[in-house]
Amino acid sequence: MSDFDLQGIGMTSARTRARMIDRLKQNGIANMDVLDAMKSIPRHIFVDEALAHRAYEDSSLPIGFGQTISQPYVVALMTQTVLEAAPQRVLEIGTGSGYQSAVLASLVRRVYSVERIKGLIDRAKDRLSALKLRNVLIKYDDGNMGWPQQGPFDAIIVTAAPERVPEELLGQLDEGGRLVIPVGNGDVQELRVIEKNGKEFNETVVEYVRFVPLLRGMQP
Repeated sequence: MSDFDLQGIGMTSARTRARMIDRLKQNGIANMDVLDAMKSIPRHIFVDEALAHRAYEDSSLPIGFGQTISQPYVVALMTQTVLEAAPQRVLEIGTGSGYQSAVLASLVRRVYSVERIKGLIDRAKDRLSALKLRNVLIKYDDGNMGWPQQGPFDAIIVTAAPERVPEELLGQLDEGGRLVIPVGNGDVQELRVIEKNGKEFNETVVEYVRFVPLLRGMQP
């Protein structure tokens, strides 16, 4: 798209992106595939032009509709955690700006993304198209329900925090699959990894994080 600066100028240069990658390494992100993907994807096209100069800071930024693009460290951590299951088909709950979708699409065969806010979807699709990432399918729906018609999934990643883990999402995990999800109802939530082993679900807390709440219903 002509309104997206894919090459980057000034603060959105490749050099600035490289500094972001150095910070991620210093903070414990060790998966080189994740680091390479985030180095190659221009994060500045996923935020408003007025905020492009801040795109490579390690901070979340507003994207409208009361939503945010997650800080690079959290995107890297969640992606690295998801990849430990060697997934090919990943369900993402909360397309948002499309940045997490783009990172995943660079690393797995297919991404199925659900977004409840219609106003975010078209712009996310434009960004993914500009990057020639054609392996992301986006559905306008309530993310709490997942995407049962496309399941089961090797992995599910949730980019907003419910108060409790939705049973519908657990039911859409394939055997050996993992759900990476922030859970909690305050300023800080637990980032949990839930792995399916037969009829059992093994749960681990990875880190404390801060996400917008996972709401029910749909919004224009």
